[in-house]
Amino acid sequence: MRVPKKNVHREITSLAVYDSFLVFDRHKDLYDYPIHFHPEMELNFIVNGKGIRRIVGDSMEEIDDLELVFVGPNLNHGWEQHNCPNDGIHEVTVQFSQELFHKDFLSRAVMKPIKDMFERSNRGILFAKDVVETLKPRLLKVSKLDGMDYFMEMLSILYDLAISRNQRLLSTSTIHFENFENSDKVKLLYDYVQKNYSSKITLTEVSNLLNMSNVSFNRFIKKRTSKTFIDYLNDVRIGYAARWLIEKDLSVSEIAFMCGFNNIANFNRTFKKSKGCTPSKFRHEFSGIHRTI
Repeated sequence: MRVPKKNVHREITSLAVYDSFLVFDRHKDLYDYPIHFHPEMELNFIVNGKGIRRIVGDSMEEIDDLELVFVGPNLNHGWEQHNCPNDGIHEVTVQFSQELFHKDFLSRAVMKPIKDMFERSNRGILFAKDVVETLKPRLLKVSKLDGMDYFMEMLSILYDLAISRNQRLLSTSTIHFENFENSDKVKLLYDYVQKNYSSKITLTEVSNLLNMSNVSFNRFIKKRTSKTFIDYLNDVRIGYAARWLIEKDLSVSEIAFMCGFNNIANFNRTFKKSKGCTPSKFRHEFSGIHRTI
């Protein structure tokens, strides 16, 4: 099963540059994650999800009641309710940047299993059910840990997964999307937007930054993100807004202005288009545990 690129969107995760791991622990009655990709690595653990359809790269399968998948950078993936009749599906998702583990650290002998697992993850890894059963209590507890205990437990879980038996690669080939980190111009744009998203940023401003005309820049950003610049900028802003709606005890309007929206109606409209609900409903319905370190 090969997914057309036009049907896959590049997700802007809420993992900040100063975070180590971002973990979501939540219960859901409807499991529907459109196919997407992002540069962060992702560990996805699902309980009570028998019948959900998982898509990773060119692999599409129904999952069992318990599963754990590791998805590498920029590999498309998604989950659909499909034939799952269950309520109360329990999901724990952990995201982290490749840059968390520097190449010098990964070159240490003790880290070789993790390094090798990271390299295999570009095809998606499904772990054996007996391994998942063993790790289940730890995976369900990880969001309740703090500080160094949290970091060390995540490192330990990754190591135990790396040396586990009967891992299965899901995608028969690696589906490559153009990685913005590999383009100096797009990296420059990314860094600039991350630094200035809370302020007004004009098309002319970023075009000049990349030494391009507005027309050339529009073609450039569309080719590399499949979005207009405004859509790309709004995705970044909404990503931060979603995170702060969960983490911060601030009003919706305060968060809107912090994220660069000077009009609350426009913020509500843009947020709903991105997340499928209003900011207030998003905050209300997000009942799971969200933790970063």
